[in-house]
Formats: sequence, C-alpha cells, structure tokens
Amino acid sequence: MSFSKKIISNYQPKRLAVKLNSKGEQSVVKGHPWVFSNSIVKINEDAITGDLAIIFSKNKNKVIGLGFYDAKSPIRIKIIHSENSKADINAVFFHHKIELAFDKRKELLKTQTNSYRLLFGENDGFPGLIADVYCNVLVVKLYSKIWLPYLEPVLTSLQQISKAQTVVIRLSRNLQNSSNHDLIDGEVVFGELEDEVVQFIEHGVNFSANVIKGHKTGYFLDHRDNRRRVGELSSKKTVLDVFSYAGGFSVHALANGAEEVTSLDISKQALDIARANGKLNDYYGIHKTISGDAFMQMKDLIQKGQRYDIVIIDPPSFAKQQSDIELAKKKYAQLAELGEKLTAKNGILVLASCSSRVLAQSFFDLNQRVLNAQTRLFETILKTKHDIDHPVTFPEGAYLKCGYYKFLE
Repeated sequence: MSFSKKIISNYQPKRLAVKLNSKGEQSVVKGHPWVFSNSIVKINEDAITGDLAIIFSKNKNKVIGLGFYDAKSPIRIKIIHSENSKADINAVFFHHKIELAFDKRKELLKTQTNSYRLLFGENDGFPGLIADVYCNVLVVKLYSKIWLPYLEPVLTSLQQISKAQTVVIRLSRNLQNSSNHDLIDGEVVFGELEDEVVQFIEHGVNFSANVIKGHKTGYFLDHRDNRRRVGELSSKKTVLDVFSYAGGFSVHALANGAEEVTSLDISKQALDIARANGKLNDYYGIHKTISGDAFMQMKDLIQKGQRYDIVIIDPPSFAKQQSDIELAKKKYAQLAELGEKLTAKNGILVLASCSSRVLAQSFFDLNQRVLNAQTRLFETILKTKHDIDHPVTFPEGAYLKCGYYKFLE
C-alpha cells in the first residue's frame, strides 16, 4: 500500500516501565482498557504521548499489560494488550488484531450489507480509533494522538483486510487543533475519491454518507439492526421518525412499503440528506419532513391530533458528562410520554438511547415507569442493544439500547 503523502510520525516511541497501585493493577488484570493518572505509582519522568507503557505487577515484576501513554488525558494509559501480556507491538501485532475484528463482522457481511464498523475503539483493542467501511471507502477517525507513531502499519492492514479502494482520515476536534502532525481532517490518504458522498447498502436498502464533511465518519451504523426491524414492521403503516438525522429509520420504512413517513429533525441539512437517501430506493409512500425542536414539534403534532402506527424516538446523547445524568433521564421520560400520545391503537413506540452514562437497565426501567403511568395497556415486545459490528468488551463500551412497546388500545 502506498499513501498519497508521508504519514509516518517522526517520533520513535520509547518503552516505559510502569507500576500501578493495587486498584489500577486489578483493573488491568480484569481486562479494563483504561488506566487513570491517579493509579500510576511509578513511570519514566520523560514519558510523552505515544510511548509504549509496559505495566508490571507490583510484587512479582511480571508484565500484566501493554498500552499507549497519553500525556494530556486523565486516562493516562490506554491498554492495547493484556491477554497474556507478552507481545511485540509491531505491524504483525496490529494486523492480527484487525483480522480478529474482521472475523467478528463476517456474519453481517453475509447479508445484503456493505457498510460496517471494522474497529470499535477500545472494544476491539484500538482505544481512540474508529474505522468504518462504506462500500469500498474506509474512513478512519482518530480521537487521540497516541496513534500517530503507529498509523502507517494500522492503515495498511485496515486497507488490506477491508479491501477498501480509498482511505479517508477524519480527526477529532482536539486533533484538528493540534500542530504536531501533518494530517488534515477529511483527507484522502490512499486511492481516489470521486465524490465525497459515498453510496452503500444496509440490509438491501440504499444509503449515502458524506465521508469528508459528515458527522463522525459520515453516518451512524450502530442502529442498523433496529432500522432493519423497523423496516420489517412498516409495511402499509404510517411512521414518525423523531431525531431522524439522515433518515435511517425513515428510509428503511419507505423501502419496506410504509404508506407515509414523517422525518423530524432540527437540522434542515440532515432532512435534505434524509430525502436524498429515500430517493436512492424505490418506494410508493409519502415522505414528509418537519424541521424544528423535537419536543416542541411533537407537542404540536399531539395538539393537531396526529397519530402514527410506528413512532421512533432516537435522540442524541443527553449525558455527555456525569452531572448530566439526572437531566438526561428527565428528557427521556418526557420523550416517552410524548411518544405514547403520538402512537396509534395497536401501534409501536420505539425508544432509544445512546447515552453510555445512562445504563440500559435504568433506561428500560424509566420507560416502563413512564408508560405504566399512562392510561393505556401496552406490552414490551423487545429490548435490543448493540449490533454485531459494535461489540462490547468493557462496561463503558456499552451505550446503545432500544425498547419496542406495543399499545393494545
């Protein structure tokens, strides 16, 4: 693989000998991928971001984990290997890990789907790095500078294993504002990109993602299985898709024979994408859009007496930090209440959360409590979590949950 520019970091990472306190040590031994700064008892004084941290047990001087040092983050060491501790961190090591990740996604790729998350950060042993594939375009998003010294072998293996013809680099805001690298957000580093809007297929339904300017890597792949399921439920139905963004649920509903779909989002630009995604497929139903604040627009629809056979409410994360949790729960409760009022008799309300700080059980309990407080009989027909390409290997890695509630009257 030859890159369109030199992306090798000039920095040669040092090897750091690290000892942790007993709490930190236990965490690493149990396979948790984060070591916080206050867990570190001993480390080289000249450690800088990207150095390889070799973590020794306190008593036996045995290596218990390997990770990358991140000088600016409270998560000071991001673990990349702890299974049996001995490993050479080189191109072969990264290639093997990416092969393992790809193997986990093979079942998904047997379906009519050519878009998937190949690397899901810490959950696949690549903390601070996401790799999504859209048809033959690989989009790698970096959230941490720790990867800069190792980027070339990682990108080479990602391209080879995914067989992508094009590789695009996306950078988090802090990396965009950083000066110690030559990378540019949205840069094509391998192959050519004829159009920044890339078409792909999700369970037989056509979509597009703007891989240069789109949010995150261009699209949200995580709800794929829920979108498929909503599509299957939507034949001859009316559907309201709240916080619709690029129309994931809306387009699956239309492609599966929904009579009328309404996409609601605050962003007019997102609704333009939703309409365009819809037109990539054959459908006979009506596709309406509403631009505005979801809470206000839902109240307005209730006042107008609107009811829908299926209502999907999939808001952005309401709890970016610990202090947001209680407010987030209030918002989820409000949405469940509004959603119930908009769901027709025998209709289905789909409530989702992507706030990792609001735990799945807490979210499902909250929905149950709110819906129980209403006057209508309902049954919980399904609870779902992550799709196959978003594996969860540590508690904080879980964020997505979705409940399906059917009203019997």
